[in-house]
Amino acid sequence: MLIGVCALFTGQACAEQAPSCPPSEGVALQVLGSGGPIADDARASSSYIVWVDGKSRVLIDAGGGGFLRFGEAHANFNDLEFVGISHFHADHSADFVALLKSGNFAGRQRPLTVAGPSGSNRFPGLDDFLQANLNATDGAFKYLAGYLDGSGNLPKLDAIEIAEDTNAKSDLLATQDLISIFAQHVPHGIVPATAFRVEVRDKSIVFSSDQNGSDPEFARFAKDASILVMHMPIPEDSGDAAKQLHAVPSRIAAIAAAASADRLLLSHFMARSLRSFDENVQIVREGYEGELLVADDLACFMLD
Repeated sequence: MLIGVCALFTGQACAEQAPSCPPSEGVALQVLGSGGPIADDARASSSYIVWVDGKSRVLIDAGGGGFLRFGEAHANFNDLEFVGISHFHADHSADFVALLKSGNFAGRQRPLTVAGPSGSNRFPGLDDFLQANLNATDGAFKYLAGYLDGSGNLPKLDAIEIAEDTNAKSDLLATQDLISIFAQHVPHGIVPATAFRVEVRDKSIVFSSDQNGSDPEFARFAKDASILVMHMPIPEDSGDAAKQLHAVPSRIAAIAAAASADRLLLSHFMARSLRSFDENVQIVREGYEGELLVADDLACFMLD
């Protein structure tokens, strides 16, 4: 079953659309941004919300345009328990500070947990990213420095920088009764990147981040996911440089099959990655027998 862009790019009728988010009860995944780094497809960049009983509890990524979609989805900054930034490419993190500025008007007092990968000599880790943006002395947005220490009536960010050797079975929200979140580094070329697994009651959503699919540990991390979100910005016949960053469709299918995911949601598209969309979806379909979904901005998928 294909949802979202199927009618535009397959010439086939779309399946019936899922109900609008948020559901008053239960767990749902909403796509805020289904696009990539190129402004050529009328999509926001990577961003997702997990709704629990009508509240926007978890945000994964805050790419460009995600801030606008966050408002359009009627998400609430006060309801967030966790923000995960998968890596520090702009199309996954550029709207994070815009979200914080919006939160300045929300009246939130309790801390907010934020997690992201450790860095390298080419890319910042979470701690360096926060300091570069929010440090009171020389941060780019120093007027929001209260997010670092809780001053100025701003909620403090409880930052968790995820090292490469972090235990993937360690719950990042150990004090939260309802939600458990786990993280694991994934291979994305020279870019440190992190996948997230969100568990709510007996449901699980796994966000692959951008990755080339070469680490077999990821399939184990994603085992039995209710929904596995994987990014498909490149076609099957991509060159070696592109394949260092992203998984081709056949690799995506192999990972989803190895993980025994109930549903696979393809996302992170650009106009050029949709040119051979039919063929690439068919490749995924041939290697994965579960329910296949295709992301569009603001699409909503119930887990209950």
